[in-house]
Amino acid sequence: MKISECMSQDVCFVKPDCNTYDASRIMCENHIGCIPVCDEEKSVVGILTDRDIVLRAVACNKDVKTTPVSEIMTTSVYTCSQEKEVTEVQNLMAQNQIRRIPVVDNTNKVVGIFTMGNLAQNDKKIGQQNV
Repeated sequence: MKISECMSQDVCFVKPDCNTYDASRIMCENHIGCIPVCDEEKSVVGILTDRDIVLRAVACNKDVKTTPVSEIMTTSVYTCSQEKEVTEVQNLMAQNQIRRIPVVDNTNKVVGIFTMGNLAQNDKKIGQQNV
């Protein structure tokens, strides 16, 4: 099964200069635990997680209304192509202990996101293909 068959396509993203408060509001309103950080061309330059917000902003007493996400985001981001097999991406996620991975096209533009939730929702379909 390809990632394109089970990824979330309605992906929100923020720009690096977005303040942490606004990014966290977008995450809250959309019930998501992470949000890709993209440049003007919609290319992934980082990812902001709820953990980043807590550990790199709140715990460090940063003002979330003035701190840009570029200061606290994770910059070493694993991405995958929508053409990759789910099992391959699942292995990448397991090896690197990540729960969410932005899906990009061949120009690094974000087109979706693949999460442990997507994996759980499609577990039976994935398992049937591996038989």
